Amino acid sequence: MTPTGLSMNVSTAAKRKVLISGASISGPALAYWLHRSGFAVTVVEKADALRAGGYPIDVRGTATEVVRRMGILPRLRDAHIDSTRCTFLHADGSKVASVSPSAVVGSVEGQDIEVRRGDLAASLYATVRDDVEFLFGDSIDTLDQSDQEVDVTFRSGQRRTFDLVVGADGMHSHTRESVFGPEEQFHRYLGYCFAIFTMPNTFGLSRELMLWNTPGKAAALYAVGDNDELHAFLNFHQPQPPFDALRNPGAQRDLIATTFAGAGWEVPGMVDAMRDADDLFFDTAGQIRMPHWSSGRVALVGDAAYAPSFLTGQGSSLALVGAYMLANALATNRDHTAAFAAYERGVREFVTMNQALVDTGAATLFPTTARALEQRNKMLRDLVTMPSPTARPAHSALTLPEFAPVP
Repeated sequence: MTPTGLSMNVSTAAKRKVLISGASISGPALAYWLHRSGFAVTVVEKADALRAGGYPIDVRGTATEVVRRMGILPRLRDAHIDSTRCTFLHADGSKVASVSPSAVVGSVEGQDIEVRRGDLAASLYATVRDDVEFLFGDSIDTLDQSDQEVDVTFRSGQRRTFDLVVGADGMHSHTRESVFGPEEQFHRYLGYCFAIFTMPNTFGLSRELMLWNTPGKAAALYAVGDNDELHAFLNFHQPQPPFDALRNPGAQRDLIATTFAGAGWEVPGMVDAMRDADDLFFDTAGQIRMPHWSSGRVALVGDAAYAPSFLTGQGSSLALVGAYMLANALATNRDHTAAFAAYERGVREFVTMNQALVDTGAATLFPTTARALEQRNKMLRDLVTMPSPTARPAHSALTLPEFAPVP
């Protein structure tokens, strides 16, 4: 376990020490703001290195102000995918409608950003790698809290003590399970399973998405550039989560193949590619809903605390905003209990509004009945002739406070 990019000075010993579990989105963002506030920050990440590439994610509304204040907005704009169109298809592969991607997801052209997940992670890491200690290839094994500190044992066997610990380790957070209990207590299943993987771009697609639907099933091919790789997406309605498949890659592939057997368009080829993909990611669509995001000296941020699900498109934006608000609360309140309470007061309504996007229409992209599918198709055809919609209010519902000055 080798620290990477640790910057030390004579005052480090007097700083409050924070351990962050997770180096994806919310973890490095939180590390940036905490370092700026004078904390000594360590980030532990179970992967051996940053994950490059990855599926496209969005930074919208309030979150764009966070990345602007971090100074990485120009870099993200350079990496912006800038898709030209989103084409919806009938079961036989014929076209329903081609619309602007922003019209579908409620983003604002020229303001909101879509980038590969790896591009955002790399930009965040670049802002903190020289100021923050990173421990790659390790993770938290156990946490032992007292009134004064948190004793942490890592899976590598190393033991260290911190003033605070923050779980930024995703929807299936080990930190959350260790401190708050099993995921089942907080997971809200939304009735869908999905698989994401890459496959060759043999279709000549360029900066566009094609989405095929039948009731309860969807398949998408997304070309994020002009290269020879596509992001493939298979999504299907499943009344109960397939627990047996969640930790069994072979069962996942079998379930997907069975579900899409006999499907039209390019789906058979996608299923074949899924069988051979070495980057298959399978999960259920769900949310994390918790009554509290902290316990003692441990807090949660991002998907670990309030995953909104991919159906909202707001996971990365909530992670960025939550990290900013948590760091600001800790910089403003010396007492961690008061800081965690302020964090929850500041973000809870924003989180609730964005999680509610699923309840107010986001899932209509994936109808489960023939009638609902026809209603969605009519809406899409109407979008072609209507003016571009405004951004969804939930995306910008929170006004960021000015960040607390360095003490």
